Amino acid sequence: MSTTNEKIGDFISRVRQERGMTQAEFAERLGTSQSAVNRIEKGKQNLSLETLGRLSEALNKQIISLGSGSVNLRIEGGHELHGNIKLKTSKNAAVALLCASLLNYGVTRFKNFPRIEEVNRIIEVLNSIGVQTHWLDGNDLEVRRPQELKLDNMDKEAARKTRSVLMLIGSLMHDYTSFKIPYAGGCKLGERTVEPHLFALEEFGVGIVATQGHYNVTVNKKPAGRFALYEVGDTVTENALMAAARTEGETRIDFASANYMVQDVCFYLKKLGVKIEGIGTSSLRVTGVPFIKKNVTYAPTEDPIEAMFFTAAAITTNSEITIERVPIDFVTIELLKLKKMGLKVTETPRYKADNGEADLIDLTIHKHNGTMHALVDKIHPLPYPGLNIDNLPYFVPIAATVKGRTLIHDWIYENRAIYYTEITKIGAEIELADPHRLYVLGPTKFNKADVVCPPALRPASLLLIGMLAADGVSTLRNIYTIQRGYEDLAERLNSLGAHITIFQDL
Repeated sequence: MSTTNEKIGDFISRVRQERGMTQAEFAERLGTSQSAVNRIEKGKQNLSLETLGRLSEALNKQIISLGSGSVNLRIEGGHELHGNIKLKTSKNAAVALLCASLLNYGVTRFKNFPRIEEVNRIIEVLNSIGVQTHWLDGNDLEVRRPQELKLDNMDKEAARKTRSVLMLIGSLMHDYTSFKIPYAGGCKLGERTVEPHLFALEEFGVGIVATQGHYNVTVNKKPAGRFALYEVGDTVTENALMAAARTEGETRIDFASANYMVQDVCFYLKKLGVKIEGIGTSSLRVTGVPFIKKNVTYAPTEDPIEAMFFTAAAITTNSEITIERVPIDFVTIELLKLKKMGLKVTETPRYKADNGEADLIDLTIHKHNGTMHALVDKIHPLPYPGLNIDNLPYFVPIAATVKGRTLIHDWIYENRAIYYTEITKIGAEIELADPHRLYVLGPTKFNKADVVCPPALRPASLLLIGMLAADGVSTLRNIYTIQRGYEDLAERLNSLGAHITIFQDL
């Protein structure tokens, strides 16, 4: 497009249509005429800062970032949620699939892909090295890899905002003997070692040396045979899968993660012609193919972590909602614990996800009316099939809602349990036993507050859940960390009866 106004107008038009609004309905929400909306969407009207702010609030979507201005939420709490919400596909699967798409010299089309900040960062990295990406109707994303990538042009700023950039190594190692990857970033959850990645990839002849600001990667490719991962991690398993995908012969990966995002990568690689046995177990057998050029379409599975977010929101606000398209195998233990706490749910029979592999259900969370109670045993995560590491945080507002004292043990991350104490700013009673364990005492009467998001996705979203239950108007500032993992969250919560508005600081 030739002008900034045209680019902004096109973006506004697409978001409006995604919201299911006609130009007339959008004009009414803005308090203007349909002809004015038409001029804006065609790029034929100059847009003041005030107009941009009104457009952002009407769409519940950030339109433009000005300087260091942050995006914030104003939450009028105390409203009961109701209705149905359909899950989006998962952030963790999406970023891994984008990295895996570099294995394919053909065209990949991902169905119903999440348009979130974490995905945007990986797309920016891919675009900077020459990969063509194009958003299509229905949030489908088309990815075209060129014959030659421009690795020296890699967008370092975007790369350093996400830990997922590490998974580029497993894809790029097949076509380059040396390259650089910027240091990985993402949520600030303490020191997260990359040694498991180094140990796994060295089995394939990859050497990684950390230098100032980036990793130097050298490749003397060789078959890996059979080896064990240093830890049962999701991203390290995905990296090893990508390394094995175009390595001839059979690779056997023991102590692999069987989590949902790993399974999505496996199903996508099978579409590319890679033979994989043992999907859903801790031992994967991969028969690689040296070169891949296929035009494929793949639909990632819905996000079980998002299912847990909406479950926690329903419980904390004592609401009845139905969550559609829940990948049941990845929330089974969470639901069992909630049932033992006194929660009543209704589950539909299982049906298949669009990828033909994952089992889904529609899940109705019923009102508990204050009858739920704390568990006697502590709540802690484990690698799949245990309680999901990223679902654990949502037991914090739940534990603050129910009767009794709950011990939550987050042994994975150094700092995440400390960030949970942020919820005390809205009235929760929490005792931090050590950097990994906390006691939560309920029931809580949540209070309104004005709080800045902590720099970690799940702890930040807990504040939003508590604010939904608090009487009065709260402000949650600088929600970038939430936008990393959730798409249009304010708009979707509003569809359930929440009262949330988005506003921007300049």
